[in-house]
Amino acid sequence: MKTKNHPLKISKTFIYLFTFMCSLTMFSQTYTLNNESSELSVFGTSSLHDWEVVAKKQSGSITVDKSGEIPAITSLDFKVVAESLDSGKSAMDKNTYKALKTDKYKSIDFKLTKVNAITAKENGVYSVKTTGNLTIAGVTNSIALNFTLTLTDNKTKLTGSYSFKMTQFKIDPPTAMFGAITTGDELKIEFKTILQ
Repeated sequence: MKTKNHPLKISKTFIYLFTFMCSLTMFSQTYTLNNESSELSVFGTSSLHDWEVVAKKQSGSITVDKSGEIPAITSLDFKVVAESLDSGKSAMDKNTYKALKTDKYKSIDFKLTKVNAITAKENGVYSVKTTGNLTIAGVTNSIALNFTLTLTDNKTKLTGSYSFKMTQFKIDPPTAMFGAITTGDELKIEFKTILQ
């Protein structure tokens, strides 16, 4: 003989489940990258002079769980439109886009795969060590990306840098003037990312 569930018992279970889901939503918040406020620059060298390109178009998001004493990052991703990298010199930009194969690969992407450590530095400021997949010119490498996370009620700021070699992503360092000017293999990315 089947026993019927009492309607009051079912409704209480539903209320408990609903309350639990709401509490998770309250503590977990997703912030979206503000392109106008964010800064990302790539620094390199050449046989002629040092150089810098600036990203004009970025997007991305971060989801932070604030339920614990130390916040937890549950997702993080960034995207830079490759042809938005701007040096202020059209000839150099063309060489950059050619090296990045922007006719085929339109963006540079980072996606978080693991948070290794989050340490409190001061009120609302944390040192974060992560691992993620960085994709440049169609080649993906797992990298260690460390940054400072600053949290307020309605804004998140990430600041940090990452150094790597172009050849790690199968990119031939660009040349100019029929090879008379050569670009160094080593690059450094510096970022100040604002998400709201």
